[in-house]
Amino acid sequence: MPGPSRPSLAFLAGLAAVSAALAGCASTGATPAPFPRPAPPAASSPAAPAAPAAAPVPVATSGRDMGYVVTGTALALRGVPYRNGGHDPSGFDCSGFVSYVFGQNGLPLPRTVSELYRTGRQVNGAIEPGDLVFFGSPIHHVGIYVGNGQMLDAPHTGTVVQIASMSGEGAIAGAARVPG
Repeated sequence: MPGPSRPSLAFLAGLAAVSAALAGCASTGATPAPFPRPAPPAASSPAAPAAPAAAPVPVATSGRDMGYVVTGTALALRGVPYRNGGHDPSGFDCSGFVSYVFGQNGLPLPRTVSELYRTGRQVNGAIEPGDLVFFGSPIHHVGIYVGNGQMLDAPHTGTVVQIASMSGEGAIAGAARVPG
C-alpha cells in the first residue's frame, strides 16, 4: 500500500507565491485621508499641566516675504466651504477668509469688504502675491492675489475656498497691500 502522497516542490512554491501576493493586498478598509492628521494628544499626568497654545508667529513681517507667507496660509485653506458671515475654518465668506488668513500671520484686519478696501496701501502698479484684490461697483468682493492672474477666494454659496482666475470676476476695482 502506498504511503500518503507528498506535495510536489513546485506546488509548494506556487502556494507560497500566491500567499505572499495575497498578503500584500491586505487592506484595513479605511478611507484614505487627503492630508496627514496629527496624533491624538497624549494623556497628561495630573502633575504636569498642559502648556498654553502659542499664538501664530509670522515668519516675515513686511514686504514681499510677508505676501508669500500670507499666500501659503491661504493655500492651506483650499477646500473650506463657503458660509455667509463665516470667519473660521468651519466656513468662510470672502472677507472672513481674508481677515482670518492675515490674522493667522499676526496682522489683524477688519471684517467687511468695505473696511478691507480702506486698509493698507492702494496698489497702483504691479500686484504681488498677498495683495488684496477687490471687485464690483460698489465693491462687494475681495480675494488674495497669488500670482499669474490668479487669486484665492471664497466666492459664494455652494463653493469652497479656491484658486480662481481674476478675469472671471470682472474688472478689478482696486488692490491694497497689507501691511501698507
